[in-house]
Amino acid sequence: MSDAAIQSKARGGRSIRYRLLAIALLPFLVVVPLLLALVIGRLNTKFDALLITKVNGDLTIAHQYFARILENTSDHIRGLGDSAAFRAVAAENSKPELADWLEQSRRELGLDFLNILEDDGRLLATAPQTGEARSRRDWPVIVSAMAGTPSTAVDIFAAEELAAISPALAQRAKVELVPTANAAPTDRTAETRGMVVHSASPIQLADGRKAVLVGGVLLNRNLVFIDTINDLVYRQASLPEGSQGTATLFLDDVRISTNVRLFEGRRALGTRVSLAVRQAVLGEGRTWLDSAFVVNDWYISAYEPIRDSLGKRVGMLYVGFLETPFRREKLITLATIIGAFLLVTALSVPIFLRWARAIFKPLEQMTDTISRVEGGDLDARTNLPAARDEIGRVATHLDGLLDRLQARDRQLRNWNEELNKRVAERTSELEAANKELELTTKQLIMSEKLAAIGEITAGVAHEINNPVAVIQGNLDVVRQVFGGQVELASTEFRLIDEQIHRIEDIVTRLLQFARPEEFAGYVERHSPREVVGHCLPLVQHLLNRGEIDLIADHRATGLVLMNRTELLQVLVNLIVNAIHSMPAGGTLTLRDFDEERHGTPGIVIEVADTGVGMDRETLVRIFDPFFTTKRSEGTGLGLSISQKLILRQNGAISAESQPGSGTCFSIWLPQAL
Repeated sequence: MSDAAIQSKARGGRSIRYRLLAIALLPFLVVVPLLLALVIGRLNTKFDALLITKVNGDLTIAHQYFARILENTSDHIRGLGDSAAFRAVAAENSKPELADWLEQSRRELGLDFLNILEDDGRLLATAPQTGEARSRRDWPVIVSAMAGTPSTAVDIFAAEELAAISPALAQRAKVELVPTANAAPTDRTAETRGMVVHSASPIQLADGRKAVLVGGVLLNRNLVFIDTINDLVYRQASLPEGSQGTATLFLDDVRISTNVRLFEGRRALGTRVSLAVRQAVLGEGRTWLDSAFVVNDWYISAYEPIRDSLGKRVGMLYVGFLETPFRREKLITLATIIGAFLLVTALSVPIFLRWARAIFKPLEQMTDTISRVEGGDLDARTNLPAARDEIGRVATHLDGLLDRLQARDRQLRNWNEELNKRVAERTSELEAANKELELTTKQLIMSEKLAAIGEITAGVAHEINNPVAVIQGNLDVVRQVFGGQVELASTEFRLIDEQIHRIEDIVTRLLQFARPEEFAGYVERHSPREVVGHCLPLVQHLLNRGEIDLIADHRATGLVLMNRTELLQVLVNLIVNAIHSMPAGGTLTLRDFDEERHGTPGIVIEVADTGVGMDRETLVRIFDPFFTTKRSEGTGLGLSISQKLILRQNGAISAESQPGSGTCFSIWLPQAL
C-alpha cells in the first residue's frame, strides 16, 4: 500500500472527530430545539384554544341571561293577563281606570310600553297613553296570542312605530353612527330603529270579548341590561390584571347597547362591527369565536346572531375580553423558556466538547497506529498512557478483542432472552396495576363530583324552600281574605297548589340526592316476589296505556334486607323508565333469582324491556346526577338516587343495552340472614 493511500485512509479515519462531535451536540443543539419548538407550538395552540373555550363559555352565560329576559317578560305579561287585579279593573269597564292600571303595571315591571289590543286591531288602552287608535296586529307574537298562545320574541320596530308608542322611545332608540374602520360601507348617519323584547298574551275582557295584552322593553341604550350581562360574565377577579371584559348588543351591525368605551366616560354607541364579523354572523348565521379588533383594541371575541319573531337575523350578542394581557403573559412565558434553554446550552456545550475530545483523541491515535502497522511498521504502538477506562483497555488488549467479543456475544444472547422474559412478566403486572389504578381514579373523581354536586344541591334546595314556604303561606292568606269568593279563581288556586307541590317534590328529590342518609328508613326483610307485586299496581295505568305485555319470573328463594319504601322507589323508577322506552308497546320482564358474588349469597332482581335501548355514550352516563334523556320531563336524579340507595345496602346496580334491542337493569342485594 502506498504512502498516499495510507495517509488518505488515516485522514478518513480522523472523521471520527466530527462524528463524535455530532453525537455529542446533535441531541442538544438540533433534536432538543426541535422538540422545544414543537412543545412551544403546542402550548401556543392550546393557550389560544383555552381562550376561545373561555369566551365561548362567556357567550353561553350571556345567551342564557338574554333568554331569561325574554322568559321573564313573557311571564310578567301572562301573569298580568291572568291576575285578579286585571279582572277587577276590566270588570269596571272604564277605559281611564284601565289605562291607569296599565301605566302602574308598566312602571312596576320596568316595561317601556303596555297595551291592550282588541281582535280588530283597535287599541283599547295604552301605557304610556297615546293618541293612536289602532296598532299593527301582524306581528307574529300578536298573531300567536290572538290564536290563544302567549308568545315572546325580539322584534325590530321602525322609528315611526316607536314614535306612535311614545316620542321618548323613538328619541331613546336613535343612535348616531360613528365612522368605524373595517366596517361595511353605508350611507346612513343614524340608526333609528329599535330592538324590542316583544311579548303578547291572550286575555278576555269583561264583556267576553277576546283581546291581547302586549308589552315590550326597548334594548337600545339599555345600559342596565348590558351592564348586568357584563357583571354576570366577568365578575371581579375573573380576568387577569390589566384585562377587562365587555358585552355589546348589536342592531344589525350597530352597537346600540355596550360597555365598550371610545374613550373614558363615553360608550362606543353607534360604532359598527367589522365587515368580516358581519358576514360570518349576520350573513351566514355562524357563531364567531376568534380574536377581533373591537373599536380601539384587540379582544378575544364571541358573537352570536339574534333572530326576530320572523326568523330573520337582525342583530348580534357579543362578549369578549382584552387580549393584550394574555398575549403579554404568553410572550413572557415563551421568552423565559427560550432564555432558559439558551442559558443551559451556553453552560453545557463546553463540557460536552471536552468530554468528546477525551474520546476522539485516543481513537485517532489508535487508528493512526493501525494504519502504520498495515503499512509495514510492525513496531508501531499507540504509546497511550495506562488508563482504566474502556479506551485504555482497548488499546492494551487489542489483540484479544475478538475472542472476548465472541464470548460476550453468547452471554448477551442469554441475557437478552432472560431480560425479554422478565420484561413480559413485569409488563403484565404493570397492566394489571394500571387497570386497578384507572378504576380507583374514576371512583375518586366520581366521589369528588358527587360531593361537590351534593353540596350545591343542598344549598339550592334550601334556597328554594324559603320562597316556596312564603308563596304557600301567602296563598293561604289570600284564600282567607277572599273567603267565599275564592271559588271564582278555584282553577288558578288549584294550578298554583299543584306547581307548589311539584316544586316541593323536586326539592325533596334534590335533598334525598344530597343527603341520602337523612332519608334512610328502617331496613326490613322482604321477598322479591312480594315487593315486585306491590310495584305493579303503582304502574298499572302506564302498562295499560302503553299496550305493554308483562312477564314475571320469580325464582329467588331468599329474602333481601332493605328499607321497603326505598326498594319500592328503586323498582318503580326502573319500571317507569322501561315503560317510557317502549312508546309503541313491547314486553316488560321482571325476574328474580339467587346469585352468589365474591362468596356472598345474594339475590338479583332484573327489569328488562324491549324498547329503544341506549348507545354506549349514554349508557356510561345514566347514573350521573342530573343526566337525563327525557328532555323537560325528567330531573336526572332517579337513577343516581337509586344507585346510592342500592350501594348503601352493599348492593350493586348495573345496566346492559344496545340501540334498538332494549335495556336490562340488574340489582344485586345480599341475602338477609
